[in-house]
Amino acid sequence: MANTATLEADIRAESGKGAARTLRREGKIPAVIYGRGRDSEALVIDAAVLSKLISQITSSTPVEVTVAGREPVRALIREVQRNPIRPEDILHIDLYEIHAGETIQLSVPLHLEGIPDGVRNFGGVLDQSMRELEIKVLPRHIPERVEVDVTDLGIGQAIYVGDLDVPNAEILMDPSVAVCSVIAPRAVEEETPAETLEEEAAEPEVIGKAKDEDEVDGDGDTDESS
Repeated sequence: MANTATLEADIRAESGKGAARTLRREGKIPAVIYGRGRDSEALVIDAAVLSKLISQITSSTPVEVTVAGREPVRALIREVQRNPIRPEDILHIDLYEIHAGETIQLSVPLHLEGIPDGVRNFGGVLDQSMRELEIKVLPRHIPERVEVDVTDLGIGQAIYVGDLDVPNAEILMDPSVAVCSVIAPRAVEEETPAETLEEEAAEPEVIGKAKDEDEVDGDGDTDESS
């Protein structure tokens, strides 16, 4: 099961772009929390605390959110909006409250374990084409990440979604989609010695070859009989 993080928030009284800009200038981030069976609620969170938290967790990490000193609720960070010019600046986050008996859908990070045989012994390249796996699971069974053992992969071999096993969870993605594969090293074309010798031996064609000296007299005119 994934580790749980903690976060404190206050109720946000004002909404709108102007209010949000004011909050960000004060070092705070506007947020919203929503979920099944509850109304959405506008929140405000300390920007420095939130940035540190997001750098330490994954998309599947449950967060214990305490709002204005109330009993904490468990939630997932569903969306993080960032400044397109300065991606390190968070503009807004969405929190989704989860409950013990409620099956939820989420993306879990994929982590490749080991060095493939095709890379270690044959110079291949490991290509990871999928970074997250979409699953449906109860909160108590949410994995921190899904480990994928790649040590036996040879050149030209791949691991597919259908090869993965996530305990107590339903995988929601096409089983025929590749997660990763080992690609053969690109061959380097080199000129063979025989080709080099043939090129050196071949006489280059000369355009406009001059006449021999004995074909032209000293005045530059050809000899003619009178």
